[in-house]
This record gives sequence, structure tokens and C-alpha cells, in this order.
Amino acid sequence: MNLENSIREFVDTYFDDVHGDQAFIPGETPLRVSGKTFDRDEVVAAMFESFNFWLTAGPQTEAFEKSLSNKLGVRGALMVNSGSSANLLATTALMNSKLGDRQLHPGDEVITVAAGFPTTVNPIIQNGLIPVYVDIDLETYVANEDQLSEAISPKTKAIVMAHTLGNAFNLDLATQLQKEHELWLIEDNCDALGGTYSGKMMGSFGDLSTVSFYPAHHITTGEGGAVLSNSPSLLKVVESLRDWGRDCWCPSGCNNTCFKRFEWALGELPQGFDHKYIYSSIGYNLKSGDIQASIGNVQLKKLDRFIELRKRNWSYLYEGLSDLQEFILLPKASPNCDPSWFGFALTLKESSPITRLDLVKLLDKRKIDTRLLFGGNLLRQPAYLNSPRRVVGNLRNTDIVMNQTLWLGVWPGLTLEMLDFVIEVFHDAFIV
Repeated sequence: MNLENSIREFVDTYFDDVHGDQAFIPGETPLRVSGKTFDRDEVVAAMFESFNFWLTAGPQTEAFEKSLSNKLGVRGALMVNSGSSANLLATTALMNSKLGDRQLHPGDEVITVAAGFPTTVNPIIQNGLIPVYVDIDLETYVANEDQLSEAISPKTKAIVMAHTLGNAFNLDLATQLQKEHELWLIEDNCDALGGTYSGKMMGSFGDLSTVSFYPAHHITTGEGGAVLSNSPSLLKVVESLRDWGRDCWCPSGCNNTCFKRFEWALGELPQGFDHKYIYSSIGYNLKSGDIQASIGNVQLKKLDRFIELRKRNWSYLYEGLSDLQEFILLPKASPNCDPSWFGFALTLKESSPITRLDLVKLLDKRKIDTRLLFGGNLLRQPAYLNSPRRVVGNLRNTDIVMNQTLWLGVWPGLTLEMLDFVIEVFHDAFIV
């Protein structure tokens, strides 16, 4: 037996010992709201890539970026170290002088929602832009269409929003407003990888889109994310910001891709200054590495199956809880959207015999994990109390979500037996 086969045999044995199937015991086995789904393939890929010891971005990263962009039907993808970093890069790219007249400037307005995740909004504030918050609709939990249109002002330059728990905001309206008012559109697709809108992949509509590969998401690389775009010029700006702000586009480990490494004269640098050390952006180091990408390459091949299971679990919960609609508002997909669900949101009605806090405590006691809808109303969070903003309307539904909404897991690691237990506990809570 050769060395590679011996290693694979060892991995099989080790995997069974450490990660083998465990019996589900209702009320004792924790039912996580999200988690990573993997098998021997990911372990083997990471192990052999660690043997290669290419720790930075390299061939595996390049392959992963290509496969990801092909999956979403866009020109290119750039892997980064997290979905939050992807959002930071996408928004910051719009501030770049290389965009000419379309460059954003501090004080420009960006439309978003208050019922969102912090790192969708944070880059707007961190770049000196003004977030314009609109309310959401209950059941879909995405931006209200009337308010999205009303939010436009002469200062509005971009729309930056997430597809909530896998459910699309109105991309027809967003792209219409984008064209009519010459806006930038960024899709935070971190919770929606693999979903479609009018038959087209979500994450392919915006000027830029982002995805996350944190273990909670549709596929995982551990830590990781990506920025995607159909625009080569935008991708070049994002790449520069990701890679320390450098002007050079040489891949890691390569030199003189442009064939004039020592012939550049940029800024006030001397003629011939090494292009690898010329910086045209105020950037970061937000790259990922090949070990993470090797896991991603395996995971991406399983994405379609993961999506099937997420849809199955979401539908199973919907059917199992449908007789409780006197007390809870069940979620629904946005028009034209076939979501790749991240979670199952529900909102307690005034008629509910139990408060959300007591329900969450009951579920937690029975080892059923839940989450609130991100930060609730971000404007009521300590970090945002004095942050710059313009608010459209009174954010009534956002406050309802803050007080009465929670979501359950639908990730592939949950079996129908587990979901039956979740449904049973819900009935115990509401049927007195």
C-alpha cells in the first residue's frame, strides 16, 4: 500500500472515531441552529494541502475563485478571510478614485435596512457614508418596496442590503432604481448562496456581491468569504484593497506579470520603482489561504445537495407549525425568489400565550438552539445610538422583529427526527 492510501485509511478510521454519527436523544442532544456539514473528503483535502504547505493564496484559491464565479454566473470572484471583510472591501471599493465621477465621497447616502447584520452596515459608516434605513416587511423580512423607492434623495449613491436568511429583497425594483438614479448596488449574499431570483442566481445582480464561508453558512472554509462582480475594473479595485492596496496584480509567488516591473512611474515615486511595492489604494491584508480554499473546493461540489436539504427542512417546519398560525406568523418566500434558506424565521403574534423570551428559554431548556434576527433594530444597539443616519418612516416592523421574532435552524445536519422534536416542543408551548 502506498503512502497516500495509508493516509486515507488512517483518515477514515479517525473520522469514524471522532465525527461518526451519534444517536439523537430528544431533549439531550443539542440541536444547533447552524453548523458545518462535512465528511472525510474535506478532511483529506485539508490534510494533503497542509502537506504541500502552501499557506497563502495559491492554486487551490485560484481554482475555488473560478468555480465560485462560474457557479454564480459572474465574471470573477476574489476569496477573502471572511464575509464581513468581503462587505468591507465591496463598500470601500466604491470610494476609490479609479471610479472617476462615480466615486463615492463621505456624506453620500447609502440605502440599507435597520433589521440587518452589523457588518453589512458598518462599512457604510466606517467609510464616512450616511446609511439611510428603511423598514422591512414581516413574513419576508426584506426591505419594504415603497420605502425603498421613497428613500431616494439627491445624495443617494448606492444600495447595500442583504438577502435575509436566504430570502431575496426585490431585485427587480433595486435594479430599476439602480439604473434610473445611477446607483451602485451591492448584494450581501452571505446568507443566500445558491438561491435564485427569476431563475437567475442571487449574487449576480449587483455591481458587487459578497458571500461568507463561516461554518454557519451554506458551505464553509472555516473562516472565509468572497467578493464577486461582473466588472473587471471593480474586481481590480477590490483585489488591490484586499492585497495591502498594492497596484501590482501579480499572483502570489509570481513576478513581472506585466512584463515591465521596473518601468513604472506612478505618484511621485522615481522612475522604475518596483511595481510590487507601489500602492494605489489605502488597503488591508484580507486574503485567505490554500488550505481553506481546498476545503471550499470540496464543499462547493456538495452545495446543490446542501440546498436541497435546507429547502426540505424549511418546508417540513412550515408544514409542522402551520396549525399554530393563530399564535405565530410564519415566513414566506419573496415573489420571484427560490431561496436557498439559511433559517426559518417566525414572529409571535399578540395572541401568543407565551412571550418570545419565555419561548426561547423553553427551547433552550430542551436543547433547541435559536437566534434572534441579527441585531433586531440596529439603531437601538449601543454601538449605533449616536451613529449618523437618515431614517425613512418609523421602522415599526423592525421594532416588532426586535421584540417578537426568532429563527430556527434548517441546516443539513438537522434530520426529520430532530425537526419532529422541535415541532413537538412548539406545540407544547402554544397548546395549553
